Amino acid sequence: MHPDDSIDIAGRAAWGAALERLLDEVYTFAMAGPRLHEDWERDVLAVMDRSVIDPRGWRTLEWQIDKEGRENIRPCYPFLPLTAEQVHSWTYSIPAGAAAELLASLAQEWFFEDRPVRTRPEREDVLADARTVLGRFGAEAVFRTSSDLARTSDSPDFLADELIGGRTFTDHMMDLGLIVVSADEVGVFWSFNAQ
Repeated sequence: MHPDDSIDIAGRAAWGAALERLLDEVYTFAMAGPRLHEDWERDVLAVMDRSVIDPRGWRTLEWQIDKEGRENIRPCYPFLPLTAEQVHSWTYSIPAGAAAELLASLAQEWFFEDRPVRTRPEREDVLADARTVLGRFGAEAVFRTSSDLARTSDSPDFLADELIGGRTFTDHMMDLGLIVVSADEVGVFWSFNAQ
């Protein structure tokens, strides 16, 4: 076994476990894809459209209730058929710390959450899982979100209050997303206000 193989196996296991603890019980989408273009927005659209697979073969999360929409409505369902320009202009840059808070906050339901992440006794464990997931993309990764909090603040606090969406990227009334861009990969993490 090559030494890098054990690192990849450990990374795969840590990623899968953290992703499951964070997002498996809420209506979310979590998938990574290859970075093939200078304009990363095209790569994000390929992930949303499911026309690429995770370059490392790592775990993804996608609800089966969307399968019928993908087969009968459009491949990118529940995402709208967007342009690269829309992906760019409808998202805002955020720092790594805020990205981890946002990903952690996607672990809760929209509105009337019994246990919002900010009040959970295991808050630090949830944030550690979010950092594990985002760590895959490296220290130089760029983070963008659809949240209006990032439109009005350079460093929004995503754990302070209720989830706040922005312009909707899906067929749902509200949604909230995080996009991660590295030199080699993109990650798309989305939460939907639907049951």
